[in-house]
Amino acid sequence: MKRRAFLKAGAALAVSVPAAVVAAPETAAKSPVAVVRNGSPEEMFRKGIAALGGIAAFVKPGQKVVVKPNIGWDRAPEFAANTNPALVGEIVRQCIAAGASQVKVFDHTCNAWAKCYKNSGIAEAVEAAGGRMVEAHEKGSYREVSRPEAGSMKTAWIHEAILEADVFINVPILKNHGGAKMTAALKNFMGLVWDRQYMHRHNLAQCIADAALYRKPDLNVIDAYRTMQTNGPLGVGLGDVRTPRYQILSRDIVAADALATKLLRFSLDSVPYVALAEKHGLGTTDEARMGVIRIDA
Repeated sequence: MKRRAFLKAGAALAVSVPAAVVAAPETAAKSPVAVVRNGSPEEMFRKGIAALGGIAAFVKPGQKVVVKPNIGWDRAPEFAANTNPALVGEIVRQCIAAGASQVKVFDHTCNAWAKCYKNSGIAEAVEAAGGRMVEAHEKGSYREVSRPEAGSMKTAWIHEAILEADVFINVPILKNHGGAKMTAALKNFMGLVWDRQYMHRHNLAQCIADAALYRKPDLNVIDAYRTMQTNGPLGVGLGDVRTPRYQILSRDIVAADALATKLLRFSLDSVPYVALAEKHGLGTTDEARMGVIRIDA
């Protein structure tokens, strides 16, 4: 079976292969990354997770799971400010079907938390799927943790749900961000830290890379069904939004973000926290070291 190589930055990440495709033997030792396109959020997740071994490869019976989407803004799904609720609901359903004892979902929101949870559509989707929304707007829900190896943020208050979870599934939306250039898997960690202002004041790029040291995700699922191309992170209107209909899934948070830059037509150098996270040993930006599986949904 022939596979086309990834196109250069600024082009689509598109290759059509059967949904049942798995990593070839030569990629087995690499960082597997599933790049899925042209389906609904639920369809793309089903095919992407199947290519990575199924949800049972990540969630075992009796485990406590935390799903962490972007829910930071009081915006409806069509504005692409938050993770697609249909995707979050599908992930919760699959975790419960795999035997998870509980599935919690939260974000430390920027707008009023109750409105964000409701108007994003995520609370409804999570509850319908059997999961539970938890609050993140009080400091009492956070615990102080240290990471001496961090470059700037050596101590942080991290949400207790993340620290207590057996499985952490990181589910950001992909979008433009005025301060950090791009929101994706690494940037999504700002929603599990209490003091985001510290991050803004002390080298934001380094702090984003540091935040990922506090709890490595078991799975990263980047939602690029809709993407906010400009005026992020909140957006001005629907004119900021495109619908590329992609999804990127990997255990490797750095690899996932490195590939995500292409969908926004950014150079990797323009998103410096990705390389900083690679220096922390959190993953690779080198496509030759990625076992990329490309799927048409």
